[in-house]
Amino acid sequence: MHRFEKLEVWKDAVEMVTGIYSITKCFPNDEIFGLTTQMRRCAVSIPANIAEGSCRNNPKEFKHFLGISAGSTAELITHLHIAIKLNLLEEEKTQEIFRNSITVLKQETSLYSENLK
Repeated sequence: MHRFEKLEVWKDAVEMVTGIYSITKCFPNDEIFGLTTQMRRCAVSIPANIAEGSCRNNPKEFKHFLGISAGSTAELITHLHIAIKLNLLEEEKTQEIFRNSITVLKQETSLYSENLK
């Protein structure tokens, strides 16, 4: 069992959530039940799955939740691309959140690989 609060991937994912909440504040009201909600729920699920998996009883279960978390990270990256295409976000303003999400995805993949052993 890992102490999830000490995992860099969890810390980075929580930081990413705050970034997503910040950038989605500027979305129009007609997106409140669309992309805004999708992106926020997706972002929140990333550190939540890391935390849940880290508290499971064996590495196989942790690996499973890391896979779910990585899937949510890829989903979030997709939502960011869509928001840019829909002119809800400016590409220049999303560079930091893109970098953060790629970092989190790499960390998830690395932890996943470590738990294969």
